[in-house]
Amino acid sequence: MSQPASHPSPPPHHLPPDARPDGRDRRRLRGAVVALTLGATFFAVGAVGLAGRDAAPAGGEAAAAGVRPGSPEAMRERLRRLPEDAPGWASLGMAYVQQARTTADPATYDKAESALRTSLKVQPRDNFAAQTGMGALAAARHDFAAALDWGRRAVATNPAGSGAYGVLADAHTQLGQYEASYQDVQRMTDLRPDTASLARASYTWELRGDIPRARALMERALNDAPTPGDQAFPHAHLATLAVESGDARTGLREAEHGLRANPRDPQLLEARARAHGALGDSRRAVADYTAAVAITPLPQYVLGLGELQQSLGHTAAAQEQYAVLRAQERLRVAAKTPADVDAILFEADHGDARRAVGMGRTAVENRPFISVQDAYAWALHRAGQDARALPYADLALALGTRSALSHYHRAMIEQSLGDLAAAGRDLETALAIDPHFHPLHAPAARTALRALQRIDAAS
Repeated sequence: MSQPASHPSPPPHHLPPDARPDGRDRRRLRGAVVALTLGATFFAVGAVGLAGRDAAPAGGEAAAAGVRPGSPEAMRERLRRLPEDAPGWASLGMAYVQQARTTADPATYDKAESALRTSLKVQPRDNFAAQTGMGALAAARHDFAAALDWGRRAVATNPAGSGAYGVLADAHTQLGQYEASYQDVQRMTDLRPDTASLARASYTWELRGDIPRARALMERALNDAPTPGDQAFPHAHLATLAVESGDARTGLREAEHGLRANPRDPQLLEARARAHGALGDSRRAVADYTAAVAITPLPQYVLGLGELQQSLGHTAAAQEQYAVLRAQERLRVAAKTPADVDAILFEADHGDARRAVGMGRTAVENRPFISVQDAYAWALHRAGQDARALPYADLALALGTRSALSHYHRAMIEQSLGDLAAAGRDLETALAIDPHFHPLHAPAARTALRALQRIDAAS
């Protein structure tokens, strides 16, 4: 397993050019779409929309037929007339990648691959748009080694293409190669400081625990987003940053702002659900989570709703969501893909902890990202293997990431190992970051901390 290098405070060159302290004039470029990859908290490649800029938009024939311009259907209509349009096929492939991310339908990835490979067949050489698209597809499927390979090919074909550096940044991040990912993001922002690159720049600072800088850059990403649809992700992430920093009211305002223009965006609905939950409005929290699951039944939404229902004593409602997760897990096993963080945590907390250990071991071998290391540590703890768990819990926090859940997980591991002082410090940190970080674990953290304080007072 590769381990993250130690990261001192990074120099200013890790900032976008117009965010550096030398006060250069602001540069703004438009036209990127940013989205969350299925089940992972990292940013979709900046190639989203890239291939579409190289291909002419679907014209009046598609619109006259009642097909929405720019949709996969409209692109297919155009390609029926122009089957040798390599950029058009690349654009269609990226549109399918985006569609799969919003519908949670893995079969759509097969359509994406077919379109992208058609583009490469039509134009085998110098087809950086299709290469970048293949990298985005591999990342969406959580095959980050393949994403890295495709990203390198795209950069070799077109070193000035910012989207390819987004592929590299996402792959390096998930493979635990953080310094390389910072360099990728820097190159991407140098080439094109737009929504996609600024969002990634924000995330590099979030990983390192600098939330004010992460927030400022995500606000820049929001300001550069050209359409309400493009603004949904920055709004959702700003809301999540606020909620996970203990500022649920700001998170609520940010989510509602985004939902006014995108009322059916599941990321925004989840963010508002978490804000409502932190503010004690469980009825609205359940309603928003339910709406998000109805639109896109991603595991993170299903698990969030199930654990919220469990925390409210709604056992049957919680079990309904857990049944959905178990069905999704059977599909994952049949597809022979590595488990994601939510699946590992669900199995650790609500299933077979020993099975969660096996899932976590495979996942961390393929993707040594901090959230995967945290999930594996928690699975080991739940299986009673705390001595093995602690190094992974330490790795999950090695970058300085401000994660209340990760601090709670490490606290419980430390407590089980008899290091009560360290456990107390991590519990205090978790609750200081976000006193409502989890509907089940936050109350447990408060109970555990009070017990440790009683022990300390009695000693």
